[in-house]
Amino acid sequence: MQSVKTLFKAALGAGAFLRPAVVEAQSSAAGGREAAPAYVAPALLPIRSIGPRERGRILKHLLELSPRDRYLRFGYAASDEQVGRYVDGLDFERDELFGIHNRRLDLIAIAHLAFAPAGQHSDCAEFGVSVAAHARGRGYGARLFERAVVTARNEGVGMLFIHALSENTAMLRIARKAGATVERSGSESEAHLVLPKATFDSRMNEIALDHYAEVDYQFKARAKQFWSFLAGVQDVRSGVQSARQQSGR
Repeated sequence: MQSVKTLFKAALGAGAFLRPAVVEAQSSAAGGREAAPAYVAPALLPIRSIGPRERGRILKHLLELSPRDRYLRFGYAASDEQVGRYVDGLDFERDELFGIHNRRLDLIAIAHLAFAPAGQHSDCAEFGVSVAAHARGRGYGARLFERAVVTARNEGVGMLFIHALSENTAMLRIARKAGATVERSGSESEAHLVLPKATFDSRMNEIALDHYAEVDYQFKARAKQFWSFLAGVQDVRSGVQSARQQSGR
């Protein structure tokens, strides 16, 4: 039986994942001007496992991507209909999807960890990610990749793959920084990262991350309900005041 000290140490391992993500500032190509200071992501970034109830939000997020972003995400110029088919075909029982929500509970970044179908290479998985245009430059893609690695490792995956267009430099940079080997073949590239075996610490890490993300989501959901209720009360109050003013004329 594991001691309390061991359990506590393993839970604290989540802190290594929840570290601040610093995005390096780049100098402007025009005029050699200095870029804005580097953005530092929050030390605690809740990344939540999302299920079939969020298909609508997933679809909304993907449809809001620009044609260029859809091209980089799917490897082809996906139409609205093709994006819809992709979302309808998501297998939440086999695969894992992770999302970052804003305060309005909109999905601003999504990762898809696709496991091999039954009977195929069960020790392999593939990673894909998309980030809303207004949320770029915050390190969300890298943090989602790290989160996917945690789950993939604990599910017995030994090799994590990324298939991307060679021009998708942001995705390939994430893979390289994580230690993946990247091989280019013309317009397409493939990255693969060898994962270590699961340990007690890695499993406790995942439990801590899931719990934190769920608590954060429930807090945001209740805050949204409160502000919606408050807005409704204000509307009623405004209506009553307006009626009184009209009756007093």
